[in-house]
Amino acid sequence: MFTRNLAQERVTVRHAHVGDEQAIARLAALDSREIPQGPALIAEADARILAALPLGSGRPIADPFVPTAELVALLELRAAQLDLKRERRGLRGLFRTRPATT
Repeated sequence: MFTRNLAQERVTVRHAHVGDEQAIARLAALDSREIPQGPALIAEADARILAALPLGSGRPIADPFVPTAELVALLELRAAQLDLKRERRGLRGLFRTRPATT
């Protein structure tokens, strides 16, 4: 059986879009999981989605025939970065200076 070496491949992490629905459904079926609902991040190599992580809630799904643990970790790291960015954006509004009233 052919084993992929993802360390030598170009991997793209991006937000899933409507055109990814079929590939994500196929991935969920391979992983014996439910199709994730809502926004998600995906990891793809060679134009093939190998892992997906629902944003907000839900468990990651991944191709069980490819070593994807590192891809899932990469998706989780990116999701944490996005959460931190969103958190910072929210805090900025709290610390804005307000015009003095006299």
